[in-house]
Amino acid sequence: MQRPPVLALAALLCAGLVACTPTPAPAPSTSPTASASPSPDETLLATDTDHASAVGTLAPDFPRELVPVPEGAEVLVSAAEPTADGLLRISLNLRTEQDAAALLDAVRGPLVAAGFTESAPPVPEAGLAAQATFSRADRDELLVVGVLDRDGTRTMTLGGTVARPAP
Repeated sequence: MQRPPVLALAALLCAGLVACTPTPAPAPSTSPTASASPSPDETLLATDTDHASAVGTLAPDFPRELVPVPEGAEVLVSAAEPTADGLLRISLNLRTEQDAAALLDAVRGPLVAAGFTESAPPVPEAGLAAQATFSRADRDELLVVGVLDRDGTRTMTLGGTVARPAP
């Protein structure tokens, strides 16, 4: 008599489970071979840095004319990475004492002049002093900007995709 396919499959699975029972892991060694605490000469950043990002300055391919650093702002980190579809994925984090409205205006000016349209979020993100989205529909470009206000200092984060600048 032939077994129904479901019973045959169940029998194979049970046999496989019995045959594939994992062996127990070895007991941990009591001899100290590695330390969990960092040594004083370790760095937080890997030695092989990514050329698409930069700490404390603008990344090499960052579109400075489209998104200039506002007067008096300190660049924390930035990135500019080409995408497969011919765009440039960018991000910028900076810190400044400039007020949130003036900071957003400094970013808005060059983007609107370049043909971007600004839109406010339907529901502002809780905790942000300013927030806006800029887009150029004809090129599938989109940038999102958020400004956090803490203790008299603003931190701005900008990120999205833009067209690659002409060489």
